Amino acid sequence: MDVLKKVPVREQDAKVRATNFEEVCLGYNKEEAMEEASRCIGCKNAQCVKGCPVAIDIPGFIEKVKGGDIEAAYQVISKSSALPAVCGRVCPQESQCEGKCIRGIKGEPVSIGKLERFTADWARENGIVPEGAEEKLNKKVAVIGSGPAGLTCAGDLARLGYDVTIFEALHEAGGVLVYGIPEFRLPKEDVVQKEIENVKALGVKIETDVVIGKAVTVDQLMTEEGFDAVFIGSGAGLPKFMGIPGESANGVFSANEYLTRSNLMKAFREDSNTPIMRGKKVAVVGGGNVAMDAARTALRLGSEVYIVYRRSEEELPARVEEVHHAKEEGIIFHLLTNPVEILTDDNGWVNGIKCVRMELGEPDESGRRRPVVIPDSEYVIEVDTVIMSLGTSPNPLISSTTEGLETNRWKCIVAKEENGATSKEGVYAGGDAVTGAATVILAMGAGKSAAQGIHEYLSGCEDGEV
Repeated sequence: MDVLKKVPVREQDAKVRATNFEEVCLGYNKEEAMEEASRCIGCKNAQCVKGCPVAIDIPGFIEKVKGGDIEAAYQVISKSSALPAVCGRVCPQESQCEGKCIRGIKGEPVSIGKLERFTADWARENGIVPEGAEEKLNKKVAVIGSGPAGLTCAGDLARLGYDVTIFEALHEAGGVLVYGIPEFRLPKEDVVQKEIENVKALGVKIETDVVIGKAVTVDQLMTEEGFDAVFIGSGAGLPKFMGIPGESANGVFSANEYLTRSNLMKAFREDSNTPIMRGKKVAVVGGGNVAMDAARTALRLGSEVYIVYRRSEEELPARVEEVHHAKEEGIIFHLLTNPVEILTDDNGWVNGIKCVRMELGEPDESGRRRPVVIPDSEYVIEVDTVIMSLGTSPNPLISSTTEGLETNRWKCIVAKEENGATSKEGVYAGGDAVTGAATVILAMGAGKSAAQGIHEYLSGCEDGEV
C-alpha cells in the first residue's frame, strides 16, 4: 500500500453515466474504507477539524473506521452532523477538511469525505440511527425551511430535548438537497429522504406546504402558536440574471427553475408530467457547482452542452471533482468568454448567444483577477437553449412580513455569525438566507451555531453545551 496515495474510488464509466441519472461515484466498500482510514496519522492537534464548518471529530471517526467499528464511527459523526451521507457527497472537502490534512503535505490527503459517506451509507444499510435526547424540555422552537441549515438546527435542538417543528414551503422536505442537486450527485430516496427520516427520528416534526409570510408570519408563530424561538433557514431561491438583450426570450431559463423541474418534479423521467426543455444545443452561463449540475443534467437529457464562463479554469468556483466529471462526460468549456446578447428567431425562440472574449486584468474586491473585454472579439455560439446560473438571493417574503427584522441591501437577513441572533428577540437565522447562495456545509455550520444560540437564549447555558 502506498500511504501517499488515496485508495481509488470506483465510478461509473463516463460514457455510460452521461446517459443516465444514476449516481456517478460508487464509494468505498468496507475493506477499501479501512485501508484508506489507515492512512490517517491521528494528529493530536487535528487541522482537519478546524477546516470543518460543523467541527466533526474527524480523527475520532476515522480511528473507528480503521478498526472496523463502523457503528461507533457513525455515532461519532452524528454528534456533530445531521446529514453525513449528504456531506460525504457534496461538501468541498478539498478546500476544507482535506485541504488542511497533514498527510496532504507530502502526498494526497486522507479521503475524509469518502470515508464519511461510507460510514453514513453503512449505518443506513444496517438500520443504525443517531442517538436522541434522554430528557425532553418544555420549550418549542419553529424552524423555517427544511434545507441543510434548517435540518441541522432542528436536529441539534432535538438532541437537546427541545420540541421542534420545521415549516417547509414546498411539498417535499429537503430544500436545495431535493430541488437543487441532481440525482446523479445526490440520490433522493436512498440518501436525502433517509437522512431526513433520521432527523424526524430525533423527534422533529415537519409540516410541508406552509409558506411563512403568507400562511402564517414569524410574529404569529411566536405570539399565537406558542413558539419560544424561531430559526429562519429559508435559503436563497430567487435567481439572478445578467440584464442583457434577449434574456426574456423563449428558451432562456434560470438554473434554479431548470434543476427544480428535473430534481424535485422528476422531469428527467419518461413518466413525469412536468415538462422540461430538451434543447439540441444548450449554453449554461456560469462556473459554479450549480452551473455544472445544470450542464450535466442537460447532457443527460440528450443535449450538446457548453459552459460559458468569463474567467479562466483556475477561477472556476465549482469543485474540481465536478469540473473533472463534466469534462469527462463531454461538456465543452468556453472559458474567458462573456455573453453580451441572446439571439432569437422571428418567433422569439433562442437561436444563438453572442459572446465576447475576455482576458484577466488586476484582482477585484474578491481577490480574483477581473475579466476585461478583448476588443473586436465577438463571436456567436449557436444554441437553442440558455440556462443562467449566476447565483441566487433570498426571497424577501419572510423578512418583509416580520416586524423588526433587519436586512441588508441584498435583502439578506442580518444575523450574528457566532450564534445566528437577529435584530428581533428570539428570532435566529442562518445559511443562504443570511449569506446569499453558498455551500451545503456552510449552511449546516450556520444552523449549528444558531442551535447553540437558541439553546443559550432559552436555557441560559454556557457556551459549548450543544
